[in-house]
Amino acid sequence: MTPVQATSDRPDLSDHSPFAFLRPDLDRIEALIRRQAVAFDPSVEQYVSYVLNTNGKRIRPALVFLAAGATGSIAKDHDKLAVVLELIHVATLVHDDIIDDAELRRQAPTANAKWGNSLAVLLGDSLFSHALMLSSEFEDRVMSRKIAIAANDVCSGEIHQTQRRFDLQLSHEDYFDMIRKKTAALFAAAMELAARLNGQSDEVCDRLRDCGLALGTAYQIYDDCIDLVGEESEYGKTLGTDLNKGKLTLPLLNLLAAATDRQRERLEHLLLQKDPLDVSDLASIADYTGAIEAALDTGFEHVEGARNALEILPESESKETLLGVAAYLDLLLQSCRQ
Repeated sequence: MTPVQATSDRPDLSDHSPFAFLRPDLDRIEALIRRQAVAFDPSVEQYVSYVLNTNGKRIRPALVFLAAGATGSIAKDHDKLAVVLELIHVATLVHDDIIDDAELRRQAPTANAKWGNSLAVLLGDSLFSHALMLSSEFEDRVMSRKIAIAANDVCSGEIHQTQRRFDLQLSHEDYFDMIRKKTAALFAAAMELAARLNGQSDEVCDRLRDCGLALGTAYQIYDDCIDLVGEESEYGKTLGTDLNKGKLTLPLLNLLAAATDRQRERLEHLLLQKDPLDVSDLASIADYTGAIEAALDTGFEHVEGARNALEILPESESKETLLGVAAYLDLLLQSCRQ
């Protein structure tokens, strides 16, 4: 069966971004994030400035502001939370690129490509420590503790994934545990802690945390699928690394689970040989398209779970935009089917 392909017919999603009305808040946070570089030693500042000036999607800050708006109003502590979570995220990207030997991130050379792995490791460490230092400034001690827990979850998820590379015994349960930690934990923290800053009840905070976990899980599933069907010129980062680095993402787990014994034996041989692979190698053996489709269906289920978690909130522009985020994720997942 023909594998799913990324094509020039992929829908243009630029007009569907749900964050348009947040532009003043995101512009303010962008300036605050870039300003963090001056807090470092002058010998380090240029490196920090480089990785902070990459104009990322800033999804986690956006979720902070949307959850804040949906549960009250945006205050200075929400700005601080947004900066802290984005710094942690950028630190993980720096480390991810080292692990994956990635050369591009948002159409620019990665830190490891520019300066080598040793400096990039230390740069990521510096960003982590600076983020945790900022988190200690919250008057509510629970805030800094929960941020530290989220950061620890991210690192634990990455360690688990690295340990289980080329591990053909990896289960679907293992996979979901890893992505809940390495990706969804910061989405969840953004939404839960934004509500906490507004003095919301434990029930509301927990439901927003559930929403963040669901959105983060769906987003990681999308990212895993794009790694297999996307084109680097379109996405501005090194793709195909999961397959060749032995990361058994949801599409690959689906492929292995649906294969016959003979097909699985051939697939396992291909995956374990550790030579560069093309998706056509996998598609020639088993139902690769079906494996992608099943992964996307799982992503859609998590998006629906995020919508359900938002039912606890009163109607507001921010709630509508959070529902728009869910709809945007649906579009992203659907784009993998083109």
